[in-house]
This record gives sequence, C-alpha cells and structure tokens, in this order.
Amino acid sequence: MLRVAVVGSGPSGVYTAQSLVQQERVPDVHVDVLDRLPCPYGLVRYGVAPDHEKIKSLQNNLRAVLEHERVRFVGGVEVGTGLPPGRLLELYHAVVYCVGAATDRHLGVPGENLPGSWSATDFVSWYSAHPDAVAEAFVQGVDSAVVIGVGNVAVDVTRILARGAAELAPTDMPQGALGALADSRVRDVYMVGRRGPSQARFTTKELRELGALAGVEVIVDQDELALDPAYLDPSALPAANRRNVEVLRTWAAQPSPGLPRRIHLRFFLRPVALAEGPTGRVSGVRFERTSPDGAGGVTGTGRYEDIDAQLVLRSVGYRGVPLEGLPFDAPTGTVPHRAGRILRAGEASPGEYVAGWIKRGPSGVIGTNRPCAKETAQSLLDDAPALAARDVPDDALPGLRAAGAAAVEWPGWLAIERAEAALGRSLGRGPVKIPDWAGLLAAARDGTP
Repeated sequence: MLRVAVVGSGPSGVYTAQSLVQQERVPDVHVDVLDRLPCPYGLVRYGVAPDHEKIKSLQNNLRAVLEHERVRFVGGVEVGTGLPPGRLLELYHAVVYCVGAATDRHLGVPGENLPGSWSATDFVSWYSAHPDAVAEAFVQGVDSAVVIGVGNVAVDVTRILARGAAELAPTDMPQGALGALADSRVRDVYMVGRRGPSQARFTTKELRELGALAGVEVIVDQDELALDPAYLDPSALPAANRRNVEVLRTWAAQPSPGLPRRIHLRFFLRPVALAEGPTGRVSGVRFERTSPDGAGGVTGTGRYEDIDAQLVLRSVGYRGVPLEGLPFDAPTGTVPHRAGRILRAGEASPGEYVAGWIKRGPSGVIGTNRPCAKETAQSLLDDAPALAARDVPDDALPGLRAAGAAAVEWPGWLAIERAEAALGRSLGRGPVKIPDWAGLLAAARDGTP
C-alpha cells in the first residue's frame, strides 16, 4: 500500500489524486487530500464567479474523485509552521504540494495602498465567502470604479460590479455581499489595459457576457481601438484574439442606448498613480497614454488622463508564495522541480512533489491542470518501489491531529453543505455560502448554519 498526501483540494490537487488512484500500474494507492480550509474544491468554490454556474458545476466532477474509496478529504490541515513538510513526510510515503499561487501582483505606483484600493483577489474572496476575506463594504459610497487589467478575472469583477442584485440572488453569493451590491450606487465601471485590444487576455465568451447584462451599456472608443495596429486587419491574429477584436468593433459602432449603468473598456493606458481624496480614500487613477513599441510591448507617450473612482481593483496577475520548509524560486514564484519532483540543492527530494500553479506558475485554465497533474503523478508512480519501502503509519489522522489540525473529514463537509442549504432556505434563496471560519467549523461539527 502506497500512502500519499496531496496538499490542496483545488483542481490540480484533485486531478493529481485522480491520476494516482485510477491507474493500474501501481495498485493500492491511497490518497489523503488535505486542505487548510474545511471546504474542498479550492478556486472552483472560492474563485469562480457565483454567476458562472456552468463552470462551478465542475465541483460535481471533483466530488466524484473525493468520494473514491481510496481517496479521503481532510480539511482544516494547515501545512507550515505547526505541520512542517518534514513532519508531513513522516506520515506519508509521498507528499504532493498543489497550493496554487496565493497572492496577487502589485502595480508599484504611488497611492496603491490608499483605502479603497484593493486587489481583485480581495474582492473575489469577499463575494465568494472565503473565510479569510476582509470585512469591507467594497461598494459603499462608490459611484465609479476602475478595474486595472484585461484578463478573465478583471471581466468577472467588472461584471459583478455592474450586474443587478436580482440577477445575483439565485447564486450562492453570501448574504452580506448580495445586500451590499443591492444597495450599490455604482454607475460607471472602467476596465483598463495598458496594451491594445488584440493583446487582451480575456476569452471571447467572458467578454460577450458584458454585453448581455440587463440595464448595462458597454462603451468602447473606436479611435482608441484603432491605436492597435492589428485592429484594422485582425486576420493574422490567433482565433481567440481575432474574435475579441470583432466583438469590440461591434460595440464601438453601436449608438449609445442611454442605459443606467455603463462599462467602459479602455486600452493603451498605464496606471502611474492613485489619487487621494479629501477623506483620505482613493479618488481616482492617473494613467499615461501608451503606444505600441513594435515588439509586442508599449511605451509611454507623456500624455496623461485622470479617471475618477472611489474603488480601484487591480487584476494584473498572481504569484506563488513560499511554504515554510520547501525550496522556493522567488523570480518565478514556484517551487523548483523536475517533472514534478521537488528539487533541493538541485537534486530530487525523495517523496516530495509539486503540481499546479506552484509548479508551473499562474498560467492556463482549469483544464490545464490535468496534464500537469498527470506528469507529476507519473513521476511519483515511477518512484513508487523506493517510496513504499519506507515505514509510515497505517493512518495519518492521529499525527495530523497531534500537530493541531482540525481534521474536518468528508462527513463534516457534507454537514457544511446541509447548513448552507438550510441558510439559503431561511433567506428564501438556494444554498448560500457561510462566510466565516466560526460558522464553517460549527456547521462541520453539527450542521447548524
């Protein structure tokens, strides 16, 4: 019997577990999928927007893996100071770290730390009921918001800011966030990129959703789009980028319908400073107009534009963070590895592996984690004869609890699900997420919302 711990229950962790238990080369592999939170599914639960029900339904596929007879979910296990990697490796033949990229990139401009300036990750955590989310009424007193970035996360937060609360009520959004958005007076949302429309990172499906929001007008400046050399003739662009340009061209040609809320899509603007208002909060963003440099980048033009905003969300990428006890490559924000085997001083560390964003960096979509996880699982299985020769406990749970882990097993997670369904019924909604640690742990214990 080969006992493996997978640290992280998001897609990369669950796909790794799946690759290990559904192969036939090494029989009788048992996997404990560990997570710091008492809830599984990682960014599928806490990162996918609540109104993206089709993507969130991926939880059903992940659930099937976690209910496999040789897979056990154990939440409430934080690897690090109290449970260092060295101790964890004493409890299992092998450990696979699938801890993602846990922090966001910064703009590095003056005023970035003003009240009212946040990462998009903070905002997503708030409306997704992550128990570590900041207790902040993000939209209170906000008429205009700026989202810096033109990827799918930027599109998500732009859509949530502009969307009517009635459309969000059927989702599992926590009641506090739903109430705040219902009271929101946000009328203008600016999504701003430093490069052109042909280089934007959002997918066309996500982009089109902005044009389908009730009571929302999408405003695009055709002259600004034309600054992109590929805009007039996008035929040489990859298919996805070409479709994006075509959607933007259609919107730019439409007359204004005069709807009550507006999404402004802006390009070739680079943030250089956030302005401070009379109350000490952010009051706007100063941008420098950029122009293509002919090599895929942009250069500043020395011309500036100010956009008023009482809320600024940056969405300019993610970074992995060091996990105490593991090697870390700071420039890439990843754990050094060779085909998923963690490297210490350039040599593969027996029994230690990595998969997902902490392995390859924050790139790709959810499905990209499948081949990444499979590669790591194959390396582990190749090493299995040597790994299985080491003595480990028949059950790691006592050791995890001795290290201070809450150890919320699958029945505890099912109790949380029941509590969230009960909470939703009490509010006249479908299941509603419990947003705090105390509530989640109480629900895991006795099912009470």
